[in-house]
Amino acid sequence: MPEPSHLIFRKSSYSGSTTQNCVEVAEMSGAVAVRDSQNPNLGHLTFGAAEWRAFLAEAKTALL
Repeated sequence: MPEPSHLIFRKSSYSGSTTQNCVEVAEMSGAVAVRDSQNPNLGHLTFGAAEWRAFLAEAKTALL
């Protein structure tokens, strides 16, 4: 299923330029869409703003 044309995905800043394992994110009204950059045709997952903030906070903590 093709992505809606209004979604503009960008590669995650944590995905290095030398790796093929990347995710892409697109901002939506009150939410974020996330997809696999290698398989964009498989669609995306949508997370609410609060869920996304909680995920980012936890991911940042894990990197420390």
